Amino acid sequence: MKNISELTDFYYKTLYPVLQELENKREKLKKKIINIGIVYTVIVLLFAFALLKNIQNIEAWIFAAVVYLAIGGSIYKYLIKDYTAQFKSLIIEPLIQEIDKNLTYLPNAHIAQESFTRSKIFTARPDKFSGNDYIRGEIDGIKIELSDIHAQKKHKDSKGRTSWSTIFQGLFIVCEFNKHFASQTVILPDSAQNTFGTLIGNWLQANNMSRSELVKMDNVAFEKEFVVYSNDQIEARYILTHTLMSKLLHLKKKSKHPLYVSFLGGNIYMAIEYNKDLFEPSVFHSLLKYKIAMQYIQTLHLALGIVQELQLKQKLWSKR
Repeated sequence: MKNISELTDFYYKTLYPVLQELENKREKLKKKIINIGIVYTVIVLLFAFALLKNIQNIEAWIFAAVVYLAIGGSIYKYLIKDYTAQFKSLIIEPLIQEIDKNLTYLPNAHIAQESFTRSKIFTARPDKFSGNDYIRGEIDGIKIELSDIHAQKKHKDSKGRTSWSTIFQGLFIVCEFNKHFASQTVILPDSAQNTFGTLIGNWLQANNMSRSELVKMDNVAFEKEFVVYSNDQIEARYILTHTLMSKLLHLKKKSKHPLYVSFLGGNIYMAIEYNKDLFEPSVFHSLLKYKIAMQYIQTLHLALGIVQELQLKQKLWSKR
């Protein structure tokens, strides 16, 4: 698997000419979006003031704003559709192939909802499940699949109005593991202790009715960042060796985003919460900027490098 330096060289030596062509298209598209956005906003404002000028109900104005944003978002997605497809075909796919030739990239597919649910990382079952940028294959002989995922929950208030909340949005990864687990072990960000302190945080963790038993680890740094639940205390500690805990801490530090992990069956499931679609092209920022380029390279390398980062190829445990 290529390292960051090799991927950066490939990006600038091989993909830069393509980026320059895309940059011209991006500039034209940006102007088009701005012009259409101005016209759309003016039209909506005229209609809103004409229809709602005598209405004092704040809820009507909020509803109008929501409709404005929803329609505007749909228009934006339609306008960038072709440009996005080109960017993924000409930039993202070659980058993935350069990382490892054994990988397949399907920009319009995503990990199955069954895998997301099976992971036991999130207790809420999604009512809406979408995603894209699906990558599958083998790295160092270890099977891996990942994609962007947006899982949402539907809610209805007392007046029958519908709203949606996000369960998870970010990168979801499934890797083969060198061990079959009889138990279910889930590792979550330690938000309780970080928010309420050690005493109250420990009580909240121990009394989480939606989870299995709380497992206390003897790694202070790990305990500060994560909370572990399992239906088998012994196997949970067997899985989470000091080496693996250190590597998960390092992975969390590299990603700079909340990290969720679970061990079930013969797989390790990982969710990195970004709250955005990771591999969409930037329309309002130049693709030629080094910082923009490195975001794509580093994200791909982080996701696909998990096999090497966690040393999943090493037979730390024998399959049974």
